[in-house]
Amino acid sequence: MADTIDHGTLSRLVEAGAVQGAHIIGQPGGWSIMVRYGAHERPLAAQRSRNIRLFRRFETLVSYLKGVGIARFDVDAASYDPAAATRRPDRSAAMKRANAAVAYDDWFRERLQASIDDPRPSIPHEQVKAKFAAKREALRQRIVAQ
Repeated sequence: MADTIDHGTLSRLVEAGAVQGAHIIGQPGGWSIMVRYGAHERPLAAQRSRNIRLFRRFETLVSYLKGVGIARFDVDAASYDPAAATRRPDRSAAMKRANAAVAYDDWFRERLQASIDDPRPSIPHEQVKAKFAAKREALRQRIVAQ
């Protein structure tokens, strides 16, 4: 979103003394920040998505503002609706899948390295194919005999 400011910009504006005020606006599910500086008023952007940042808890927002150096602000809670808060998806299942994938990758690499390090001579592919073709044929013969 082009009309937002990010955390770094907000920090530099506060350091320069350019921030004239902050307006906290209640939203369905949380709180957003409008920052006034110069002739502009822009919302704070989320770090990754560049969408408007939404704080779920008011206490978190206050801590954030105090951390960047803004201790005074006004609040508009008219549109705030805590019941509209959407929960973040449970990350535990995704983390378990990621850990399982890493464990499998480690196991696979160990098995591959063990095969590479095996001192026994390799068996040619054609010889292996012939051996298993003979085993399949013997199995077919036993099935037909039953």
